[in-house]
Amino acid sequence: MAADDARTPEPRLDDDPVRARRAQVARWTAVANRTGYLLLLVAVVLFVVAVVVGFSPAMATAVTATLVASFVLLAPSIIVGYAVKAAERDDIEHGR
Repeated sequence: MAADDARTPEPRLDDDPVRARRAQVARWTAVANRTGYLLLLVAVVLFVVAVVVGFSPAMATAVTATLVASFVLLAPSIIVGYAVKAAERDDIEHGR
């Protein structure tokens, strides 16, 4: 019998509802991160276009709206992402 056969099988993610929920939160956090950074990029591009073409009230509103939307998405998603990673790390350290 090989040493690998003597190991107990690792629990699957589906077996633990807490870890399954954490994985779901991690996926939503990743989507919010990508969307937030994309909106930040759009805001920067709009700002550069506004500098080149000339600022108008509509352009200033568009830049402001995309910045606010990106910050609304990024702030919580970054914090929750770190929390999910810390919880996973804690589970691994305690053998759960």
